[in-house]
Amino acid sequence: MGEDCGSGGIQTRTVWCVHSEGWTTHHSNCRHSDKPESQRHCFKVCEWHQDLFEWDVSEWGTCMLAPFPHNELRPRSTECVTAQHGIQRRHVRCARTSNRTSVTEHICEFFSPKPALEQACLIPCPHDCVVSDFTAWSVCSKTCGTGLQHRTRVVLATPVYGGANCPNLTQTRTCSNQVLCPVGEHEYEYSLKVGPWSECRLPQHKDVWLSGRTTLDFGASDSEKQKNTVKRHVQTPQHHHHFHHHHAPKAWELEVGYQTRQVRCTRSDGKNAMLSLCTQDSSPGTFQSCIMPKDCETSDWSAWSPCSKTCRAFDLSPGYRFRTRTRLQAPIGGGRECPALEEKEACNIIGDLLPNCPRYVWKSTDWGDCHVAPLLSQQDRRLNNASVLCGGGIQTRETYCIQVPDESSPHHGREVSRPVNEKLCTGEMPSAVQHCSVPCPDQCPLSSWSSWGACLRDNCEEPQGRKGFRYRRRRVLREPEPAGVSDSCPHLLESVPCEGSACFLWRVDTEGACAPSQGTCGPGAQTQRALCVNAEGRGTFTSILFYIPTHVACVVACPGDCVVSSWSEWSPCSHSCSSKHAEGRQSRTRTILALPGEGGKSCPAATALEEWRACSDHPCIIFYWETSAWGACVEDPSFSLNGSSQWNGTTACAVGIQTRKVTCMKMNAGPVVSKRCPDSARPDSSLPCLLPCKTDCRVTPFSEWTACPSTYNATIPSQSRFRTIIQRAANEGKECPDTLYEERECEALPVCPIYRWKTHKWHPCTLVPDSVRQGITGGGESCGKGLEIRGVGCVDEDDEPRAAADCLRWAGSMPRRVRTCWVPCRDDCTLSAWSKFAECVGCGSWRSRKRALVGRSRKRERCQREDLFPLVETEACPCDVFLSQPYGNWSSCVLPEAPAPGALHSWRARREGKECGQGLRHRALACMDQAGRLVSPDLCSESGLVEEVCHMPCPLDCKLSDWSPWSPCSASCGSGLKVRSRWLREKAFNGGRPCPKLDLKNQVYEAVPCYSECDQYVWVTEPWSVCAINTVDELPACGEGVQSRKIRYPGTYPSSLNDSLCDPEEMPDRAQTCFLPCPNDCVMSHWSRWSSCPLPCDPSAARKRRRHVLRLPASGETCPDDEQTEPCVLNSTCFSYQYNVSDWSTCQLSENALCGQGTRTRFLDCIRSDGKVVDSGLCEELDLEKQWRLTMSCAVDCPINCIVSAWTPWTECSQTCGNQGQMMRSRSILQPAHEEGRPCPSQLSQTKPCPIRPCYTWHLGEWSPCIVEGADCGEGVRERNLTCMVHWGIWPEHVPPRPVEDEWCGDRISKESEQELQHPCFVPCPGDCHLTEWSSWSSCQLTCLEGRSFEMMGRQARSRAMVIQVQENQENCPQQVFETRPCKGGKCHSYEWKTSSWSNNERSVWCQRSDGVNVTGTNETEKKQSATSACSRNRPRHVCELSLCGCEKGYTEVMTTHGFLDYCTKTPGADSKKADVKTNSGRLKPGPSHIQDFFGEWSLRPVGPGKNLFFWPLDPKPPEKTPITQNKHLQNCKAVQFTTLHSTKLTTNLETGAISHSVNKSPPCPVVPLKGQVKL
Repeated sequence: MGEDCGSGGIQTRTVWCVHSEGWTTHHSNCRHSDKPESQRHCFKVCEWHQDLFEWDVSEWGTCMLAPFPHNELRPRSTECVTAQHGIQRRHVRCARTSNRTSVTEHICEFFSPKPALEQACLIPCPHDCVVSDFTAWSVCSKTCGTGLQHRTRVVLATPVYGGANCPNLTQTRTCSNQVLCPVGEHEYEYSLKVGPWSECRLPQHKDVWLSGRTTLDFGASDSEKQKNTVKRHVQTPQHHHHFHHHHAPKAWELEVGYQTRQVRCTRSDGKNAMLSLCTQDSSPGTFQSCIMPKDCETSDWSAWSPCSKTCRAFDLSPGYRFRTRTRLQAPIGGGRECPALEEKEACNIIGDLLPNCPRYVWKSTDWGDCHVAPLLSQQDRRLNNASVLCGGGIQTRETYCIQVPDESSPHHGREVSRPVNEKLCTGEMPSAVQHCSVPCPDQCPLSSWSSWGACLRDNCEEPQGRKGFRYRRRRVLREPEPAGVSDSCPHLLESVPCEGSACFLWRVDTEGACAPSQGTCGPGAQTQRALCVNAEGRGTFTSILFYIPTHVACVVACPGDCVVSSWSEWSPCSHSCSSKHAEGRQSRTRTILALPGEGGKSCPAATALEEWRACSDHPCIIFYWETSAWGACVEDPSFSLNGSSQWNGTTACAVGIQTRKVTCMKMNAGPVVSKRCPDSARPDSSLPCLLPCKTDCRVTPFSEWTACPSTYNATIPSQSRFRTIIQRAANEGKECPDTLYEERECEALPVCPIYRWKTHKWHPCTLVPDSVRQGITGGGESCGKGLEIRGVGCVDEDDEPRAAADCLRWAGSMPRRVRTCWVPCRDDCTLSAWSKFAECVGCGSWRSRKRALVGRSRKRERCQREDLFPLVETEACPCDVFLSQPYGNWSSCVLPEAPAPGALHSWRARREGKECGQGLRHRALACMDQAGRLVSPDLCSESGLVEEVCHMPCPLDCKLSDWSPWSPCSASCGSGLKVRSRWLREKAFNGGRPCPKLDLKNQVYEAVPCYSECDQYVWVTEPWSVCAINTVDELPACGEGVQSRKIRYPGTYPSSLNDSLCDPEEMPDRAQTCFLPCPNDCVMSHWSRWSSCPLPCDPSAARKRRRHVLRLPASGETCPDDEQTEPCVLNSTCFSYQYNVSDWSTCQLSENALCGQGTRTRFLDCIRSDGKVVDSGLCEELDLEKQWRLTMSCAVDCPINCIVSAWTPWTECSQTCGNQGQMMRSRSILQPAHEEGRPCPSQLSQTKPCPIRPCYTWHLGEWSPCIVEGADCGEGVRERNLTCMVHWGIWPEHVPPRPVEDEWCGDRISKESEQELQHPCFVPCPGDCHLTEWSSWSSCQLTCLEGRSFEMMGRQARSRAMVIQVQENQENCPQQVFETRPCKGGKCHSYEWKTSSWSNNERSVWCQRSDGVNVTGTNETEKKQSATSACSRNRPRHVCELSLCGCEKGYTEVMTTHGFLDYCTKTPGADSKKADVKTNSGRLKPGPSHIQDFFGEWSLRPVGPGKNLFFWPLDPKPPEKTPITQNKHLQNCKAVQFTTLHSTKLTTNLETGAISHSVNKSPPCPVVPLKGQVKL
């Protein structure tokens, strides 16, 4: 006892003796031997024991059906709805934590209560056994007299979850034959029946064996002691002696043993008979040699493979790892089969400690340069200079896949990730092609040159000498984009040197009237006011304040003097400069306004009316400043960006300067010294700029080396890796490396070790030992069939022994170690050995070998039968000649791959794929031997393919003619259109660029806006002639006359132009009337121009013009008015002007651009109020608002050709053998065709056949019939062959498989161990009661709840039915059996009753599964009440439908006391409405009723309580007299209609129309469907 803990303690209890009635008595009254112990050893538990012991709890077992309390029996199917109660159990024990051994439970109970051993669970409702329909009846077991017939059915689904067991699978009935059996001793048939072979055993010691010898007993019946059998009486031996071996055999050595079987003679009634009644000449073999069983042997497990889950992903699925072992020894002689050779287990289930799984994303490089040339058509490429192309183009970039660095990784940074295989990236690949634009040199429209100005000094602030320059200018009509300084505009200023330069000039502003010095006429002076202006014509500050008056001499004509007009303006200078051959001249004229009178001052001579002067007298030496293009921005340390206020730049790396060359150029000569050009007009030669940042080249790291093939021939393959340029170097940054692709040879494969199988000599033929033979059959000759074995070992190249696993891996399958042999007996036929085969003559011939009978065998008749003992054997000669024939269709034309640029992979180089030219197409080649068997294609050709040259036609683009010249502008003044066209020369062909949209004449037009200056072509007039007056006398010519003038065509050379260029409406008059004042008349000057009318035109306003007096009249005469006015009438004397904007032009591109950015323009026309287009200067003088934008940017879509990627490498062959293998390559569309670009090729994938290699397959033959060796019936064996077959990859096909040697298919021994080549079977003897063969496995069926699967795995079933051949032998019949196995891919099934139509008051009713299989069920005694009608055919006027019977109209139902229809009687007065109905049924029967018509055949009873109508069914016939159709009730079928069993009745409420039914007794079977449904 004590306080110590642990074992060694004692527990005590009190024990006393009690009477059976419960009262205590003396202990002597109880039997002492039955007295329980009062003490026992125990284990005292202490607190510190808690860590030493714990409850060991197993997993919960499967849910089992729970029994009803108190063993109550009731059908579960009537209670279960969706599930039923179950119970789960588990094992609980108290165990030591150190070694898991069990201890008493009270130790663990000291620390914690014992865990529960059971728990409740739910399982589906019971599923009864489901069986098929019965087969047809078998033939009668006897041909005479009375015999038996049987029919069977198979199990489709076994009962689960407490469902009803399977019914009998067999039905038997008697059958009779008209032929009577003869009476006598030959009434029975006798059959030799053998039992199964015993297990193979080794021979024992002779003395021991004799004590357990096999004996033959004979008997007449089974009721007696069974004799007439061969039995083996086994006695346990004390010592074992091995046959042929004195030591324990090694594991690899084989042992030859023996096996025996029983033999007996059976009678056709199933009883045993004497063996002599069955055996004739020779008795069946009761023993044979055999190989002692050897279990399968395997190697040790390999190490576990790495876990398939190596990273933490979003899903919670675990990873798996594997380990394997190899088979070292296949099972022999029925030894234990090989265990699983592969083991799998979950790993990294949670995976919290694992790194994140890698993610892969697409990346792309920088875009490359923009190229326009790929957009050119074939025609444009020949015509255009690619170096000057601009506008829209395309640019490409490389895309690649990278692994996203793990952010949690300590080495995570901004380093560039290396590219990986593109297959790892999912999602859409980034675009590799995009539109771009090459800037075009913008057009710089210029105005015309202005006239030469005055000679001005170059620098008026520092005047030196009198040298100066004359200038002329032109302006930019539209500033090029971008605005600012542009290199595209030519020079805008030209100068010529001159003498007498001045910085300021006087310009006459106003002139006063001529004031005579004396009197009213004669010489005088005219006052002029002059304004001092600068070189630009602007007045100076001083000239604005002061006008400098000057006096100019003038003359006022006196009466009678000749009057001439003022000088006209000087005409334009005839030349812009003077040279040796031409000088500039200009003129002015005046006209005679009045002839002189007598004594008056005469008119000047005609030559005095015109003056000429030299103009543009400067030489034709023009100078201008020429600038080169701006150079690149270079660093300028002296320039400070912060201190500069002239540069509004953006952020840059540094401030720089760009320069250009400024040169003084002499027109048509070349550069001259700078002083020849005005320094004040010299352009800037430098400009501040922002230096672009230096950009280094960036490349990805090299990718991983591509994998080397696991096997290869003599040629060593190579592996490669690449890297991609992400960003190219710019602005003197670090250049890119030269090496972007590396290639190296794969490492040489290790030399395979050399192992081989070493075979020993065959041992002598081993027979069953004599002691065994004598013990079974008595004496006998030691001869016959036996076995011989040999040793097989594994050695290396040095003949050193090695493990068998090495040879199994490197030397193939193990050679055969066992073979049958024959030891000839004295009476056997003896033959000589086979001779050698004869020599072969050639391919396709046969060779033979011979043998001969020896000794007495030559005289024996049996030995001379060549069907049993052939003397000649022939075989086909081996032939090395092979036949080849093409197979299949030609592949598409495969063009040769163009080498990838540089060293890049072909699959990395994206380009326009080659689409035409010469290529090759391929066709498979089948190589066969002389027997028509497929062999390796290498024996017929090197590649196994037939190649043929093919041609792919090249695509031809649409070809158009060149553009025609532009037509003249459609308007001579203002905006118009000019047009050009081109026409079709060749249509597109074979996928070339399509043509643009053509008109009906196959032409395409281009129209662009144009603008014509309104004063470009004007009528040129010469001065008016002198006014000619017709006089008839000598009087002075004066008064009204006529004058004329000449009108010249515009231009210098009138013959080169026509008058259509000038507006005919504005053609000046060629002649006019004139008035020549007389000598005494007043002479007025020409009228001035009309003053302008105020706008808008107002008729109340007027315009004026003036003239002044040139000669006063004689006394008494007056001068005419010097002023005229006229009203401002719209479109007559007054005109308004406004701008009109034209429509937008189409998008106009640069001359060297095909597409891309362009400009749309429109023009402003100055429109007079009468609708005439006039010079725009008129609108400009009015300073009208220009509110329209005349240019806008636009874009022309580029005709982009389809761009595809390069072909991928050819894939591996899709099949390893056969004629269905193909290799494929593909390409993808990188840029779809756009606008008029070349369309994409239709072929984006190509296939070519693989060489046809033979397929070798082990083929299992069909099972043979059951073979019983040496007997008529009993235990036998079915066999099937394992044959190595060669075929074309499709099995079967038009070319049947052919057998070949086994070595082509591999290890036969291993294959035989995997396949069942022999299967035990049983041939029943006449009269035997036996089981049928196993049925085939049923379809896979799931356990389902409401159409949903309850289990992951389904079940299949098969069964064996019992067959009775004679009634006397039923006691020895075996029980029917069935078995199940799990399966995958099962389906949920439902069941439904099916019925045929009624025929003679009968119909067929059966249950059908949802897959169409007819099934039967468990209840054999219940008859379906709806299968037949209870109406008798002898009962007239019965109408049966829906399993219910009624009477026809005019007849009344007479019911039995049980409520069933008894018979029908004619209703009194049915034919006459006046008849008096006195029957009970007639009185209570309602009158005309729709319900009566509706229910037709239903009988009506009086209305009961609650106003219910009762519908009564007919009284059913007894089951034994009711005709039954094929099928029984199934509990699987669900009730879908009403049923009518026994006391079932249906009621209909007349007020509500509701139908109700009541059933007094639940039917044990499902309800049989009625033909229709009752509806109200």
